[in-house]
Amino acid sequence: MTRLARRNGLFASRRRFLGVAVAVLLLGVVGPSVGDFVRAQSAEQRHLQADKAAEMIGRNALMLVDVRSPREWRDTGIPKSARTVTIHDPEGFVAFVEKIVAASDGDLNRPVGLICAAGVRSSYAYKLLQERGFTNVYNVTEGMFGNPNYGPGWLKRDLPIEPCEDC
Repeated sequence: MTRLARRNGLFASRRRFLGVAVAVLLLGVVGPSVGDFVRAQSAEQRHLQADKAAEMIGRNALMLVDVRSPREWRDTGIPKSARTVTIHDPEGFVAFVEKIVAASDGDLNRPVGLICAAGVRSSYAYKLLQERGFTNVYNVTEGMFGNPNYGPGWLKRDLPIEPCEDC
């Protein structure tokens, strides 16, 4: 193999490597998409602090939905009076949304708050509900454990928790 041929082969390998590296980097930044479901960090989202969500629940002015997994519900408990509808539904995102529609008695205008560990999955859920026609959705972006951009979280605020009886 000539020196030039070896050099061209090396450049081709570098180009392939760089192409794969850029693709992996973009996936990490943009996130994967599943059909129309893409990472849902949107400036349009309505954020709600955990203490305000607890206060609204106490006045029966908000249905809070904990979208974490059953294992997480068992580990930490759930916010008092929250509904448990996991975004990890084995039947997919459509089933997840349908369960929230059922929990809200089909009222797409009902105030619904979404909470997860730190605001990422609740952000996804927010977008899904908006696309389904929900008009009064809130994201408790600090989540259960806190988020440095939004607040200390439900647990550190020492807000009411109850065990998940049927997890």
